[in-house]
Amino acid sequence: MTGGPQTSGPAVTVWFDGDCPLCRSEIALIRRLDRRGAIDFVDLTAGGSCPTDRAALLERFHAREAGAESLISGAAAFAAMWRAIPVLRPFGQLARIPPVLWLLERTYRGFLRFRPRLQALVRSRSRESR
Repeated sequence: MTGGPQTSGPAVTVWFDGDCPLCRSEIALIRRLDRRGAIDFVDLTAGGSCPTDRAALLERFHAREAGAESLISGAAAFAAMWRAIPVLRPFGQLARIPPVLWLLERTYRGFLRFRPRLQALVRSRSRESR
């Protein structure tokens, strides 16, 4: 028999692409909001631990909630991360509703198609501002 939610350690572990300027910005924002330290952020490009194929983890956003055996990705991973932060928790809870998660996942997949172009744009703007 398993116990209740874990009270020590991170509520969620997220794996992210530290070479992606969009990812770095998103993670920086979430770190500022995560005042309780409920999220363990693992930068895959800095040699962070990798529970599965590194290339697959770099293609999509992945997370694991405390006590869960399997990884989740895409919109479900964002929702898990949101649930770990009090101010974002309502959005994470809303994403538990299947039609809402479906819509968020479709939106995320659309974003992934444009991600390389957005990354290039952000990188070129950061080079120009130096």
